[in-house]
Amino acid sequence: MHLLCGNFQFDLSKPLVMGIVNVTPDSFFDGGLHLQHDAALAHAQQLIAEGADILDIGGESTRPGAQPVSVQEELDRVLPIIEGLRGVPVPISIDTCKPEVMQAAIAAGAQMVNDINALQDAAAMHMVANSKVAVCLMHKQGNPQTMQAQPHYQNVVGEVSAFLRERIAAAEAAGIQRQHIVIDPGFGFGKTLAHNLALLRELTKLTELGVPVLAGLSRKSMLGALTGQEVGQRLPASVAAALLAVQRGANIVRVHDVRATVDALKILIAMNGELG
Repeated sequence: MHLLCGNFQFDLSKPLVMGIVNVTPDSFFDGGLHLQHDAALAHAQQLIAEGADILDIGGESTRPGAQPVSVQEELDRVLPIIEGLRGVPVPISIDTCKPEVMQAAIAAGAQMVNDINALQDAAAMHMVANSKVAVCLMHKQGNPQTMQAQPHYQNVVGEVSAFLRERIAAAEAAGIQRQHIVIDPGFGFGKTLAHNLALLRELTKLTELGVPVLAGLSRKSMLGALTGQEVGQRLPASVAAALLAVQRGANIVRVHDVRATVDALKILIAMNGELG
């Protein structure tokens, strides 16, 4: 299986680590830490040095209860960072659901779009289809403002899988090649702890859809519910969750803590006999 991100190509024989750069004041873990331009760029360069394969730049928090920001505010946050990272040796992903932000980010050098709305906006679909960028299609139930109120499913794994299958088909119908598509079950996006655990336990079901699977579990509240730890103390749980996701077929793990995750994955890869 291959993933094409603009000028970059990954063979996915080993899991990829996507490092998170939140240029926001209100993200649940690192909100405000990298809001300033120099701090965000320094953090991004640090994640590359720690072994990140992809950087995911976000200018709007999507944590439960988060309020949306304007297109202009989001652009003001992310564009200087993307432009400042031009020429780095890893692809840049833009974490947005706004077509205008996608367009500007791609023009500035982004090679991937990470869309929590899974390109359900026709303009967003058109934007990605008319470029060579990769796209991550994520499942969520509801909106960040209300999604954790009363999430309900008859069969969470089946329903998430069916939704993602439909979005893959829609993307391909719009002209997006399969080698450019990644899917994300959306841990914590309109899911209870039981829903999240079911999705992680049965993540291999999503690999049957034939495109790379991304798992974003880092520092999330489900880990706090299981360990009793506040967000700043969830590093061990985050690394454990990333390893479990990879063991169940995740090709990409989206994390705040790149070095710890990269080191843990080296052990897993060695145990699987994949050392070169």
